[in-house]
Formats: sequence, structure tokens, C-alpha cells
Amino acid sequence: MKKTVKLHDRTFEVMIPAAEIDSAIDRVAERINADYAERVADGQSPLFLGVLNGAFMFMSELVKKVDFPCELSFIKLASYCGTSTSGQVTELIGLRNNIEGRHLIIVEDIVDTGESMEHLLRSLEGHRPASVEIVTLFFKPASFRKSFPVKYRAMDIGSEFIVGFGLDYNELGRNFKDIYVVTDN
Repeated sequence: MKKTVKLHDRTFEVMIPAAEIDSAIDRVAERINADYAERVADGQSPLFLGVLNGAFMFMSELVKKVDFPCELSFIKLASYCGTSTSGQVTELIGLRNNIEGRHLIIVEDIVDTGESMEHLLRSLEGHRPASVEIVTLFFKPASFRKSFPVKYRAMDIGSEFIVGFGLDYNELGRNFKDIYVVTDN
């Protein structure tokens, strides 16, 4: 593990080592396994819907720890420019699955203001899923401005800008297994 990395014009240092991330994913997977055991026993396999690009690493690790049959799909939203949210949500790749009557688990890398997730939840309503839950690797309670529930949170963090484990700074840093925080503001 490198203690610091330089991405474009910014320097980042390790904030959360990979082992802590893995333990947090274990804990959230255990909760999901417990909560969905009865539904799956009734033949209702949920659909995990990953939000690209950021959630790909989290979703990969999470579903390896899920002990029931499930389906996987992805959508792609964009709302960030540099180190801050633009306030505008653009859907780059939309939902291709029929989710009517299905249990849906949205997998997100990070929920901060909640703008992107609120946009997604509104767009899913018309498809009439049986249930929708959100699982996020990182949740920023101080930045969150919405009222929808985020049931499964692997880790709560502050308002700092982070990269690694799928999260990026202008498309760099997604491949790091540790989480890095920007050090030069």
C-alpha cells in the first residue's frame, strides 16, 4: 500500500486500509443475508442494481458474500465534476431489466448529498418494484440533504473527498484497494 498517491494535480493519502473495507463489507453482507433469507426461501431472488462506474468494486465484493441466488445489473449515472457534485444528474446507461414486482437492492459506492439516488429512486417508481433498498459502501451523513432511507451503510464518513475502491478523481484512482483522502485543498 502506498501512503500517498498523486492523481492529476492533487495529492491523496491513505484514509481507510483495504482490510477495514473488507470487514465493513462483511458486516453489511451479513445484514442483507439475514434480511433476505425469508424472501429468497419463497423463491423471490432480488436484483442487485449497481450504479456505475463507482460501485463496480463494491458490488463485486458484496455479491461474493451474499449467500442466496440473485441477479445483477448495472446503470450509469453522472453527477460529479472534479471533487464536487455538479447538482445535475445525467443517466448515461438506463435500466434494461423488468423490475415489476421484484425486490431491488441498489448498490452505490457513496451517498453524499443524495441527489443522484433521489433521481434514481424517482425513475424506478414507475417500474413498480416490490421493494427497493439501498446499500452503500460510504455514507456522508453531514452532506446528506434528502429524506429517503439508506438501510445498508457499510461505513459512515465525514465530508472529505475520497478516491479508491471504485471512487475516482477525474477518472483516476478507481483501481486502488485502499481509500485515499485528498490532502492538498
